[in-house]
Amino acid sequence: MAGGAELGFAAETGPEDAWRLRSPYFPCKMGGRPAWLGEDGLPGPGDLRCARCQQPRAFLLQLYAPLNERRDAFHRSLFVFACRGAACYRLPGPGGPLCVFRSQLPRRNRFYPEEPPPEDPPPGPLTPPERLQNGARLCRVCGCLGPRACGRCHRAAYCGTEHQALDWRRGHRHSCGQAGDADNSGNAATAPGEDKFLFPEYEIVIESEEPEFPADSSADPDDDEGAAGTSKEAEEQEEHRVSSSTGEGSQSLDEETLEAMAKHETEDDKIFRMFKERIAAEPEQIIRYCRGGEGPIWVSRENIPKEQDIPNCACGAKRVFEFQIMPQLLNYLRVDSLGESIDWGTLVVYTCAESCGDENEYVEEFIWKQDFSASSIEFPSSS
Repeated sequence: MAGGAELGFAAETGPEDAWRLRSPYFPCKMGGRPAWLGEDGLPGPGDLRCARCQQPRAFLLQLYAPLNERRDAFHRSLFVFACRGAACYRLPGPGGPLCVFRSQLPRRNRFYPEEPPPEDPPPGPLTPPERLQNGARLCRVCGCLGPRACGRCHRAAYCGTEHQALDWRRGHRHSCGQAGDADNSGNAATAPGEDKFLFPEYEIVIESEEPEFPADSSADPDDDEGAAGTSKEAEEQEEHRVSSSTGEGSQSLDEETLEAMAKHETEDDKIFRMFKERIAAEPEQIIRYCRGGEGPIWVSRENIPKEQDIPNCACGAKRVFEFQIMPQLLNYLRVDSLGESIDWGTLVVYTCAESCGDENEYVEEFIWKQDFSASSIEFPSSS
């Protein structure tokens, strides 16, 4: 990805374009099964279980983000996984229902040619693999490592008992042991959009942000010059909202208390206004990428991580902001329900500043969840 902010947008892909979302084409994508980059050292089933409910996390998205100045990161992808349990998202902060892993390869490696992949589709169908080149099997439900095999046919692979039971209910009980019931039959039978576990699959198209704002527009919200939306009209609306919310009871509050309440709410709303105005030109964006450059844009003053909240990498290097996942992505996940739903204000990914590691491992990185503040109006759906 180029310097400056890059924006990601969800794009539908039909069956005729599904080949672009497979590993040999180094995709940026969301939903479906992961298109693994390196085939060694994949995160295991235990690494991908939710830290709160202990259920398997689903693949959320991946970004292809090579570092041009690094020979050992000529290919580089980041993989984000998310729990499907809505209750696991009640708390803000790090980890919990979310995790992120990084894989990188030099240009000369055991898995891909040195030349760029062709732009034309392959001659035959390119289905998700049933196993890796090293012989490791992949779960036929989620596409992650599948060390567990069906005890009856010994061919179907699973990451754990949950997905084995799910696949049994959705049809493996009828095809188990039959001729032609290859490991990838379940992959072909259930498209990501119809699956009860996988999120719907989309390509993520990357475009450069138009320079309508200066590169350092993640300005201090206390700086009146850098905080758009602090017009007199907005302030009057805020005063009206505060007075309305306090009602008649406000008459018993002294002037100093009322001013403190108004100041607190105005500062929080200022952050949210800056967020909305920053994305107004491209309201459909689901990704903002800017490794080591401009920081994230926050949706609230609450729960912004301090430097000490972001742990150093296991190698000892600091982690730097790389990209954030926007709330608009929720519109594509089909997770709305009458009850509790998966939700976030923004998800912010920090990665090792040295991009440590080699081609034989997936390195876990750090992800922070920020929610909308209680006083903010929830970000409207674009659908």
